[in-house]
Amino acid sequence: MVDAQPEDTDRIAFGTARARWVLAATALGSGMAFLDGTVVNVALPAMGEDLGAGIAGLQWIVNGYMLMLASLILLSGSLGDRLGRRRLFVVGVIWFALASLVCAVAPTLGVMIGGRVLQGVGGALLTPGSLAILQTSFRHSDRGKAVGAWSGLTSVAAAIGPFVGGTLVDHGSWRLIFLLNLPLALITVLVAMRHVPDTRDETASGKLDLGGALLATIGLAGLTLGLISAGDRGFGDPAVLTSLVLGVVALAVFVEVERRSSHPMLPPGIFKNLRFTGANLVTVVVYGALGTATFLVVVYLQTVLGYDALHAGAALLPMTLLMLSLSGYAGSLSERIGARVPMTVGPVLMAGGFLLMRRIGPGAGYFTEILPAVVVLGLGLVSTVAPLTATVLSSVEDHHAGIASGVNNAVARSAQLMAVAAIPLAAGITGDSYRDPVAFGHSFMTAMWISSALAVAGAALAWLTLADHRPEPRKPVAVSTHRHCALESPPLSNCPSSR
Repeated sequence: MVDAQPEDTDRIAFGTARARWVLAATALGSGMAFLDGTVVNVALPAMGEDLGAGIAGLQWIVNGYMLMLASLILLSGSLGDRLGRRRLFVVGVIWFALASLVCAVAPTLGVMIGGRVLQGVGGALLTPGSLAILQTSFRHSDRGKAVGAWSGLTSVAAAIGPFVGGTLVDHGSWRLIFLLNLPLALITVLVAMRHVPDTRDETASGKLDLGGALLATIGLAGLTLGLISAGDRGFGDPAVLTSLVLGVVALAVFVEVERRSSHPMLPPGIFKNLRFTGANLVTVVVYGALGTATFLVVVYLQTVLGYDALHAGAALLPMTLLMLSLSGYAGSLSERIGARVPMTVGPVLMAGGFLLMRRIGPGAGYFTEILPAVVVLGLGLVSTVAPLTATVLSSVEDHHAGIASGVNNAVARSAQLMAVAAIPLAAGITGDSYRDPVAFGHSFMTAMWISSALAVAGAALAWLTLADHRPEPRKPVAVSTHRHCALESPPLSNCPSSR
């Protein structure tokens, strides 16, 4: 990729004052989105109580955001290349802040869901934009350090999210978790406009794949609406059937459009590589299982065990701490022995963690029942996530690394979107049943069985599709960039770009 920008020696050197400002802006913007993701899960029971939401409403509060993120994150990389990466990042931050204000003042569930959809658009604009800024602003030799620092800083947001969200919900109002984004966004925009250079790809050509983005959005929205609505209406309802058929048809047309397009948002040819396809299949089942579990566990702890929001959110903190402390080692290990073994063992451990969560019942002790499940699940994530990212990037040529990372991230978001819509339905969590500790407790156990089965399927896919070989070292993407994992998504080791 050729950018209209100074020679490499004139770009930002890591460790300088200018570098710190750029890192501050990009980490603040992305950290705001990651923080929002963790605190919203903690606040779901309180939001459901105030807004009169059943399980379908809670699913839409989560999925409204995820829908737009999954649909638009690839397209936003191309927008940044054409319009300016800083410009798109700033627009995304402002958009996210305004959408947060809509959520904060939402008088009804419908307005809240609309605000979350708008937040998803902002998140899709700012998250890849922050990494694109680092990739194009820093010296080539310093990019790994810059992205690694960004990873550590944004991971802090994931770590403190449960404490911030729980405190605000328990001692104030869930609405404060959205108002918190406003000062963070203001600081981010001021720093970005003053200290972050704007770059774009002057060689970018061809039309933006707006049709592909629209079809992807319609397809995912149709399936999500149909699956969530089926919980209350059943699959025989005409509106449910129409929604599901529309979703399937739109996604089928999307695949055909992408196959024929000269500038596809999702290049079909990239899936000809078996390792790349295998890694993304593992992503589908593993992140689908993980997304459902993190959605349900925090609600379960509050509804069945009587935890307040702070303690329910903090209960999962060991997973984040394990990711922060051990993912770098896992990435180094996969470089030495290949990804097949770690990505087989990791999902098996995750399956064990889900099964251990079935031991969590009324009166369960944190250190005897909850913590062992969280630790085993966290170790499974450590073993899976860094090798997964390394495999995705090592399976394609260097100039496709950005596309590969973006595709994998979109796949993970889509998997979570579908799983959060489908697994609660399959487990029998419908209507207001999540408010009934007995009914919800029984359904939660079923959901953990399903998540465990998905994780085992991920292990089998990894073993069958990932050949044993050592990935070649990649200059733009150092192992240190694989440490980040906000639990709702894989590490973004490179800027998603679709050209």
